Amino acid sequence: MHTISRTGTVALAVIAALVLLGGTCGVSTYNKLVRLDQTAQAQWAQVENAYQRRADLIPNLVETVKGAAAFEKSTITAVTEARSHVGQVQLPKDVTTNPDAFKQYQQAQDQLGGALSRLLVVSEAYPNLTATQNFRDLQAQLEGTENRIAVERMRYNDAARAFDTARATFPTSVIAGLFGHRFAEKQYFTAKAGSNEPPKVNF
Repeated sequence: MHTISRTGTVALAVIAALVLLGGTCGVSTYNKLVRLDQTAQAQWAQVENAYQRRADLIPNLVETVKGAAAFEKSTITAVTEARSHVGQVQLPKDVTTNPDAFKQYQQAQDQLGGALSRLLVVSEAYPNLTATQNFRDLQAQLEGTENRIAVERMRYNDAARAFDTARATFPTSVIAGLFGHRFAEKQYFTAKAGSNEPPKVNF
């Protein structure tokens, strides 16, 4: 009788220990996913900040360039329209896990970046414009911002990759699966098609 009682007590203790261990592991895994998700979200905010800085610089650049005699209006219009399009893109809260919204955002930003590049290339044909201090300052700020955008996109991709790697490994994948959309796969920035080719400009 005592043997059966002792065996039952040991079995219950083992079960309780396993449940406790499983719960502890589950909580630890959940917290790890939360930390990685927060890191990716914080880095995404840095990407948005860098893009916003570029958008804020464009009106001053456009106004400066408009002063150049006979400057190509179509180039200025392309930049203005691209900036307007970026502002019209409505980002859902889950943009980093929403493939369609993420792709739309990247395409709008790439279009604006391409229009800006053409504007700066065409500007080189106007020595009076490129000689002004205001234009040179804006050009330097834009170049610095473009570099910052590239860095922040790379850091976001790294943070998203760390999250997705953890999310896909066992047993973390089980916890991620239990919480569904809360830990959905992150999207990545990709290089624009043809970005390795210099823009063609005809004067």
